[in-house]
Amino acid sequence: MHQPDATPRHSIYYRYQVHAPWLPAAGSAQPRVPVVIVGSGPAGMVTALELARHGVPSVVLESELQVSLGSRAIVFTRRSMEILQQVGVAARMTEAGLPWRNGNSFYRGQRVFRMAAPHDPDDRFFPMLNIQQQSLEEFLVDACKAQPLIDFRWGNKVTAIAQHADHAVLTVDTPAGDYTLPADWVVAADGGRSPLRSMLDLKLEGASYEGFFVIADIRVDLPLPTERLAFFDPDWNPGNTVLMHREPHGIWRVDYQLPTGETPEQALKPESLKARIDATLAMVGHAGAPWEMDWASVYSARTLTLPDYRSGRVLFTGDAAHLLPIFGVRGANTAFQDAQSLGWHLAHVVKGLAGERLLANYSAERVGAAREIIDEAGKSTRFMTPPTRGFQLLRDAVLSLSLQHDFVRPLYHWRTSRPHEYTHSMLNATGDDDGLFTAGPARGAPPRNVRLGADDFLLDHLGGGFELLLFNPAGAVPAPLLAEVDAVRARGVAVRITAIGTAAVQGADQCFADADGHVRARYGVPGSGGAYLLRPDQHVCARWLTLDATRLRAAFAQALPQ
Repeated sequence: MHQPDATPRHSIYYRYQVHAPWLPAAGSAQPRVPVVIVGSGPAGMVTALELARHGVPSVVLESELQVSLGSRAIVFTRRSMEILQQVGVAARMTEAGLPWRNGNSFYRGQRVFRMAAPHDPDDRFFPMLNIQQQSLEEFLVDACKAQPLIDFRWGNKVTAIAQHADHAVLTVDTPAGDYTLPADWVVAADGGRSPLRSMLDLKLEGASYEGFFVIADIRVDLPLPTERLAFFDPDWNPGNTVLMHREPHGIWRVDYQLPTGETPEQALKPESLKARIDATLAMVGHAGAPWEMDWASVYSARTLTLPDYRSGRVLFTGDAAHLLPIFGVRGANTAFQDAQSLGWHLAHVVKGLAGERLLANYSAERVGAAREIIDEAGKSTRFMTPPTRGFQLLRDAVLSLSLQHDFVRPLYHWRTSRPHEYTHSMLNATGDDDGLFTAGPARGAPPRNVRLGADDFLLDHLGGGFELLLFNPAGAVPAPLLAEVDAVRARGVAVRITAIGTAAVQGADQCFADADGHVRARYGVPGSGGAYLLRPDQHVCARWLTLDATRLRAAFAQALPQ
């Protein structure tokens, strides 16, 4: 019988809650459920919450009794915050986190590059927010508890899976013994060492880099800003890299590369950790500052992905689907985009609103995103941890030249994670006017936020279904368009009509005035008007300068393939 640890995990700043295990009733068979999600990390819980937003119930299985050990992911991007806003936890994240936008690179005591991530009044969220993963998971757990469509089962460990043509059967072990749980679909969100991936004998493709990094969270009082600090080739760690981030609760993340040949076991010895952290504090001008260790771990950079995120009735997401280096804050932030995408794709298949071909699109889009990230992350990783002597010589030349020459300094750019654009998605309309637009989010791109008031933004009002944005409509939505939308709604598909530019439009679900044309300009729509169709994940699947019922019908048929 599975006996998860019931001792609260140690932390000097976070109080772990141990949850009661879910135990099966003796002799009772479990009914078949639409979706089982294996793993309650960020990817698993966001998937569950997204499914619930679309009216699809799920069972979440977590082998442990408490949220993850250690801070793990600590930097969350603006797009991640927009996704978390959709599932109801962004406000708590903002309240508890530390926003920032600047990254600094240092060499031989000199700042050689400073990057300021774009931020303007139309953005509700900062480019980055620092907060420990335990807090994020706590917020998501609370949101799951408040959602009646989510059956959350702590202390339930999946030990086997049997796949059939139209469902899968999981064997689940608990402190009271095991049980079987049949499900139409299984979501593998069980992390980088995914047991489900192993059970199905699936292999990740890509590269693993030889260098190891220590990540250590310490409590220390440093009068430094909340910005990314990167130190190349410091005296105490020659040829290697050191990173620092401020976290909430007086915690600092120190992230340093190990010398060649040093093992993780050697690196995690208390005397080794103390010497390296003392040296780091001296490097930033605070030698001898008292500090206390909270958590430390070792990782290596890997750029790996499954070639297909569907295997029979199992769908992979987050680290179970891919392993990405942390440089450029890619791990959890990519997982949120996976989960948001999987949530709406799977919901529409479960509800019979689209055929299983839609799940092939989920895989194609997110594998494409992972490969794009791997390409970008590989560049950053090769700069941070040169894999060959040739890359080492190139990196050393950049470091040396950067002391005096501005033209090489952009090579320090850390290629921050950005939302993938589904430019080649099979859901994109083929007969729209995308090529005629000269500005605005292109077909396949995520939306652009727009400030509507002091604490009111366009994306506050969008999401959860398809969104038809009509710019500068007359006093009523044209009857043929409204009839087309009503026909789609009659099939059970959620569609909302938003009129922009006119305060009151008959047939629209919501209207926003745009007296100065700012919303229209952000979307590249001319004064004569136009329209956008957004998918439930808010990505653009069609945009038009002129829209009629035939073009709208074709766009919906493309976006929801049967």
